[in-house]
Amino acid sequence: MIRFLLDTNVISEAIKAAPHKAVMMKLKVHQKEIATASPVWHELQFGCSRLPVSRRRSILENFLSDVVKPSMAILPYDQAAAEWHAGQRAQLNTTGRTPSFVDGQIAAIAKVNQLTLVTRNVVDYQGFSELDLQNWHE
Repeated sequence: MIRFLLDTNVISEAIKAAPHKAVMMKLKVHQKEIATASPVWHELQFGCSRLPVSRRRSILENFLSDVVKPSMAILPYDQAAAEWHAGQRAQLNTTGRTPSFVDGQIAAIAKVNQLTLVTRNVVDYQGFSELDLQNWHE
């Protein structure tokens, strides 16, 4: 059963030269309970595609295709997510807050799927109402 939606910075931790030990432990413990969002998949693919052809890019491409993609569901930004996101943007806009559009998409996917959003950047998501957040980097 999926319980956690991973943000880009959590997935990227696994490919670092010196990954955060607590994050790696949580990834191992919860490996059958994790998913990510289609906008996160886009960020990972885009980041990799921007790199020049190199050993580093090849390692990242292999990590995405051989590790990430087969090991977790990639949940879509669908109609329910778009509707929740629109309502949240409107509410946040009235208070002068303008979180990034992609963060709103990721938050919406977590919310409508009743998942805990796992991110290092908790502050980026704090304005969204009733969103369950965790920081595995702590």
